[in-house]
Amino acid sequence: MKMVAASKLRRAQEQAHAAQPYAQRMQGMLSRLAANYVVTPAAPRLLVGSGKDQTHLLIVLTSDRGLAGGFNSYVVREARRQIAALLAEGKTVKVLTVGRKARDLLRRDHRERIIDSLEGIGRKKLSFTDATVIAKAALDKFDAGEVDVVTVIYNRFKSVMAQIPTQLQLVPFQLPKAKPVAADPHAHHGHHEHVVPPAVYEFEPSEEEILAELLPRNLAIQLYSALLDSAAGEQAARMTAMDNATRNAGDAINRYTLAYNRARQAAITKELIEIVSGAEAL
Repeated sequence: MKMVAASKLRRAQEQAHAAQPYAQRMQGMLSRLAANYVVTPAAPRLLVGSGKDQTHLLIVLTSDRGLAGGFNSYVVREARRQIAALLAEGKTVKVLTVGRKARDLLRRDHRERIIDSLEGIGRKKLSFTDATVIAKAALDKFDAGEVDVVTVIYNRFKSVMAQIPTQLQLVPFQLPKAKPVAADPHAHHGHHEHVVPPAVYEFEPSEEEILAELLPRNLAIQLYSALLDSAAGEQAARMTAMDNATRNAGDAINRYTLAYNRARQAAITKELIEIVSGAEAL
């Protein structure tokens, strides 16, 4: 299982890496929009929200299979903590689970809050279509006025040894802040520093129309990125867990072999003593 997980991890990492350029270009486009855009009541609802903060939808990403150490339990623990915090604030919480483990673990104490459960996502190979299915389920709930805030909880892939439970708010979407304008690095001390003015963009069609088109797509892209991170993290966690299991099994075999040899030696010694004692008695 360790070798299979290692092979799948390599493919999952390659797939996650291949998806980054598109996501980065999308973020860049939204950053340029943010530099010139003033949020108004006419802005897309995905940006301004529903005007309320009462009903929260949590999308919890786990795997369908276990034997991956604490990979799934860490995400579910983070989900439980967030549910408890929201309930303490008097909020209404709904849960959409992705992966059999999230459903099974959360069903024990939050059965009535689970509105839907998805399994088999990316069973053969994770595709953007898988992300759009989840995004559509969330957007339909938001458009129908059934939820006000949508957050995804998943394991962010940091390294083979570390997967970090992470919360990412998808709706309403906060535009990335534009980077501060830097002074000209070639300016001489004692002279007036030359400040580069920010580039001014004109958009056709309007910013509202572009955002209305980009925001749903960006939501799916962020979900896709989270799914890819989760998939890579699952294989990394399984590889580590199986490696530890193999080491632990080896240690256990060594301990039991030592105990067996000691018991066997004691039995032989006891038999020899009995034979010698019997011979002396004659």
